[in-house]
Amino acid sequence: MLGLIVPLLVLGAWQSNAVIGVFSPVQLPPPAAVLAAGAELAARGELWLHIIISTQRVLIGFAIGSVLGLAVGALLGLSRLADALLTPVVGALRAVPSLAWVPLLILWMKIGEDSKVTLILIGAFFPVFTTVFVALRHVDRDLVEAGRAFGLRGMQLLTTVQLPAVVPAIFSGLRLALAQAWLFLVAAELIASSLGLGFLLIDSSNNGRTDRIFLAIILLAVIGKATDALLGLAEQWAVRRWT
Repeated sequence: MLGLIVPLLVLGAWQSNAVIGVFSPVQLPPPAAVLAAGAELAARGELWLHIIISTQRVLIGFAIGSVLGLAVGALLGLSRLADALLTPVVGALRAVPSLAWVPLLILWMKIGEDSKVTLILIGAFFPVFTTVFVALRHVDRDLVEAGRAFGLRGMQLLTTVQLPAVVPAIFSGLRLALAQAWLFLVAAELIASSLGLGFLLIDSSNNGRTDRIFLAIILLAVIGKATDALLGLAEQWAVRRWT
């Protein structure tokens, strides 16, 4: 309940602007105007399509990127040879801005769903990779030696000792990756989209519909927080199960 205090204060300040007039309605439309814009889009059936399409893109890109990040992070975290060969390349790719990938993805994958999901995948990959790679490098050596003393080797050692030891770090990476996936969504929907919250945001900006801009931002914030909360519940279960 304490978490509702600040949003309610912000909402009150936002509503008071309609009376005080610090910002014009074009610059800062009142909450009722944003709600009306949402109701209008919902009545036409467009709002739900924007939400469903964007959520689908984010979840697919996040799932694939997280699996790849976990696999590559585990490989580089456990193998000195792979670390020496691949870490400089991965570090360089991590520094490339998201929009820099857009022309290449359009060239390679055209303007369909594949290019959009791939860009989100790229955004989700690096937080998971980084946290898993660093966490595995700092697993307690005594735990590893104890596992080996019980005859654990290879994948058995990884799944029985090393991965459970880094469960909190893995979920930290997953939550960062999910947030990054939502951030990359807007860039992904620059790629010739006709649906999605990122498209709604860009299209509303081009048409001067500030009310719809605020609607898209609020929906991105609310849905992003909801998905993060679900991942937080999964984290609590995993921590109790594995640690």
